[in-house]
Amino acid sequence: MRKIILSVILITILLLSIFSISFVTESKTLGAHVVELKMDTGDTAWMVVATAFVLLMTPGLGFFYGGMVGKKNVISTMLQSFMAMVIVTILWVVIAFGLCFGPSIGGFIGDPTSNIFFQGVSANTAWELAPTIPFILFALFQAKFAIITPALITGAFAERVRFWAYLLFMVLFILLIYAPLCHMTWHPDGMFFKWGVLDFAGGTVVHMSAGWAALAGAIFLGKRKVQKVNPARITYVLLGTGLLWFGWFGFNAGSAVGAGSLAAQALGTTTVAAASAAMAWVFLDKILGHKLSAMGACIGAVVGLVAITPAAGFVSIPHALAIGIIAAVISNLVVSKFPKGKIDDALDVFACHGVGGMVGMLLTGVFASNTVNSVVGDNQGLIFGDATLFLTQLKALVLVSIFAFVASYALFFIVNKITPLRVTEEKEELGLDISQHGEYL
Repeated sequence: MRKIILSVILITILLLSIFSISFVTESKTLGAHVVELKMDTGDTAWMVVATAFVLLMTPGLGFFYGGMVGKKNVISTMLQSFMAMVIVTILWVVIAFGLCFGPSIGGFIGDPTSNIFFQGVSANTAWELAPTIPFILFALFQAKFAIITPALITGAFAERVRFWAYLLFMVLFILLIYAPLCHMTWHPDGMFFKWGVLDFAGGTVVHMSAGWAALAGAIFLGKRKVQKVNPARITYVLLGTGLLWFGWFGFNAGSAVGAGSLAAQALGTTTVAAASAAMAWVFLDKILGHKLSAMGACIGAVVGLVAITPAAGFVSIPHALAIGIIAAVISNLVVSKFPKGKIDDALDVFACHGVGGMVGMLLTGVFASNTVNSVVGDNQGLIFGDATLFLTQLKALVLVSIFAFVASYALFFIVNKITPLRVTEEKEELGLDISQHGEYL
């Protein structure tokens, strides 16, 4: 049956792409929030580079996760990230971009029909909020955010998920969870956008959604047969962290959608938060009686990058330093107190990405300043004496948390009904590299 389904999908996409000229035509009129391009070659050059930076984060994540798991599961874990680049790219072009940025349906989701197969996504027009770069470049930049989000989730159910079931979950997650959150947060007609929720580069859309989905997956799939395993390659973790930190400059500074002062500010807050979080993590480890480890330094840096993501273009450098420290301390304590005997979040995705994203969202409401970014407006952060933005961020955080967890758990349930999510005990013992892919280190 699987062979038939895969053949049908492949042939359908092939035929639709070949004969797309018969049903996909370049729009003669500009759609909602699509404007005439005011080309700036500097902005365009930077965004091409930033797009490549963000894509590099996904193989970086593969190394980061792959080094943490046992030796029998390195290839499978890394391949889960790699295949996100493959599957989500195709899905994005065919329908997902329209769901995220198409004409709004009630502020919750976009109408995909206007952008199916990238219809109307031209190199000669622009998105309203990025008027100096081609619309197609904006769309491809946003694709990289969609790619890494389901890849982040894989760390929670590492070493026990069937690969084909993961692929099905990834497709449904993008269409039914990522797309609504992206639309509500970043589309000018989106519900959260209209509320005034600030999420510069993906605190809610990427990290909170992935974190809560990871927790749902860890609960649904249950514990691994052997939870404590020696990391296969800590050198992979170090390499992955370096690639993630490098790529995050595109993730955050690229979200300025231009080569200007805001991009420079976001780059600065990003690197400062990562450094301060790595420092805080290893210092806290030592305070708690642990050794200063390479793994701890890497995890701390990533937590800082996660936490600064929603705030990167809204806060000052000193406040970015504070965000990194606060996020690292909170996530470190959550990792140490997490009920691992009951919930097997293998690589602490919820404690790092979910909690880090939530801390970043709330601290955006504390430290956001209109002197850094005029978009903040009169409702500045709590530290400046106004609670309006903080309460708005808190309201969005609660709603996103409920939606992402409940919807993700429902998707795991549905996928498991279609095809089993978990490998058998024999295949888990053998290792996913051999049992799922016929390969080994």
